[in-house]
Amino acid sequence: MTIRCGTVQFHHRANDKGYNLSVVEKFCREAAERQVKILAFPEMCLTGYWHVRNLTRDQLEALAEPVPAGPSTQALARLSAQHDMAIGAGLIERADDGRLFNTYVVCLPDGQVHRHRKLHAFESDDISSGDSYTVFDTPWGVRVGILICWDNNLMENARATALLGADIVMAPHQTGGCNSRSPQAMGLIDPALWENRHKDPEAIEAEFRGPKGREWLLRWLPARAHDNGYFLLFSNGVGEDDGEVRTGNAMIIDCYGRIVAETWKAQDALVVADLDLDLLSLATGRRWIRGRRPELYDLLTQPQGHELSPRQARFSGAPVSHPKKAASPT
Repeated sequence: MTIRCGTVQFHHRANDKGYNLSVVEKFCREAAERQVKILAFPEMCLTGYWHVRNLTRDQLEALAEPVPAGPSTQALARLSAQHDMAIGAGLIERADDGRLFNTYVVCLPDGQVHRHRKLHAFESDDISSGDSYTVFDTPWGVRVGILICWDNNLMENARATALLGADIVMAPHQTGGCNSRSPQAMGLIDPALWENRHKDPEAIEAEFRGPKGREWLLRWLPARAHDNGYFLLFSNGVGEDDGEVRTGNAMIIDCYGRIVAETWKAQDALVVADLDLDLLSLATGRRWIRGRRPELYDLLTQPQGHELSPRQARFSGAPVSHPKKAASPT
């Protein structure tokens, strides 16, 4: 049994939900022509992403919408029903209690709307972090999970999502080309290379394929899929984003951690692949999960004293200090 999935990279416009939604609509039509059933768009692609760190609370409020009643979610729901497709895209949500979230919305053709609030939000002091995992059934017999950007970096989130039964994980991002504090991770890309992409595509695509883009992703992203035995739809922004250049690299990874489709083009793009669901029962990661010994893992839920908030962990220069092990009894 197979299911055809797609993942999109595109260059959003900050604060321009009308334009961004038009791009989503275009790729939905293209995906439908290619008979895609599950389609992933990037994190906060409807509202814009990195510029929000400089917005006031009032400006964020003006950009945010309720879910599912807001116009963007309703537009996604119409597209989902029209194309008989699960469609996921990111925005800023205004919750009933007034809090704001970096939220990813997935609409199903039967009218269901699923929402994941980023667990490790760092974009603004006014954006709260979510507190629950998101895994749901689809009309095509597979369970889908959602992890937004930095949620995927923490392996505990990947394992929890697998334990909740995810067969496919939608992994929307805005990453690559970041001003990382880790000297061996990523690094800034000269925006001039992006601006000159039509005349010299090789220069910017070399950056996208190199340590600031694809090479960095390959250090960890396929391992999330392999170790947990699920397929992964990596969607990402591409192009200049308020001073940083996102590297795209949209890719689909199978449950053995193998890349089955990808792009490194410096342009908006759709990547499509047929996922062989028969691989799931044989996946190494699922066998490893069945071999777990949960009685050993209490340590994973115990605070160690060096935990930071997502914003502190993302931006602080303080090194992580590990507690000293207790002396063994003699």
